[in-house]
Amino acid sequence: MTSNENEPTGPRSVRRRSLVIGGAAAAGLVALGVGAAIGNGAPPPPLTPVPPSPLPLTTAPPATTARPTPTPSGIDLAAHSVDEPASIWVVVNKLRTLSPVDYVPADLTFPDVPYVNRQPMRQATADALVPLFEAARSEVGLSLAVQSAYRSYDTQVGVYAGWVSSRGQAGADATSARPGHSEHQTGWAVDVVGASGECALEICWGDTAEGQWVGANAHRFGFLVRYKPDTTSTTGYESEPYHLRYIGTVLSGYLHDSGIETLERAFGLPDAPDYAPGTTS
Repeated sequence: MTSNENEPTGPRSVRRRSLVIGGAAAAGLVALGVGAAIGNGAPPPPLTPVPPSPLPLTTAPPATTARPTPTPSGIDLAAHSVDEPASIWVVVNKLRTLSPVDYVPADLTFPDVPYVNRQPMRQATADALVPLFEAARSEVGLSLAVQSAYRSYDTQVGVYAGWVSSRGQAGADATSARPGHSEHQTGWAVDVVGASGECALEICWGDTAEGQWVGANAHRFGFLVRYKPDTTSTTGYESEPYHLRYIGTVLSGYLHDSGIETLERAFGLPDAPDYAPGTTS
């Protein structure tokens, strides 16, 4: 995944000074008269004028001007390709197909973490996932597990067909990527769940303790929660609070600090709410 000090001199201020000075003088005359009436006839000592107490300074609040949120600096958004399938910043969506369509990562591995389904992932993804799982356990006592990670093109064919069978074409497209359009095929994506299995692969996982912690802390380890509730018009997918995409801490920190929620917006790419006409894979 980051902005007057002088006292007012207007008529009101002048009138206040006049009232204070006049009041002090009047008080002096009254005191003089009382002293003559109750004294022994001796002339009263001369009065020494008492200067009025200075009025407290008031400072008008400075005028505020709306300013745009500053854009975080120090990141080169051209440092990695958004087109090459092996790139850590590759953007895969309904308008951007992997090329070659049957791409297979070269460094798939299995990190030493709990699994529901034992599936591999890119080495860098694994290296970041281990400390994320360890932090969840050591910081808040939560246990996480890998539900799914790398899927080949052929595997995605079967997964997508299953969704079409159960939800129809439109329902499948809101939930599952067509073959060649899945982040799971890059090896940079992993679906995580709680060890209890509560709300696994469901939108409600975002409301669980595990989902809340992952959503708030994934960026610390280089991950982006790729499909958020308010990004469907850009990504084309329903909320998937469990779907983490590894992008490295430089980019994840940039997105977090700047409030940017999608790779499409970060790189100035078009929204991809649906497939181009005629897309079959």
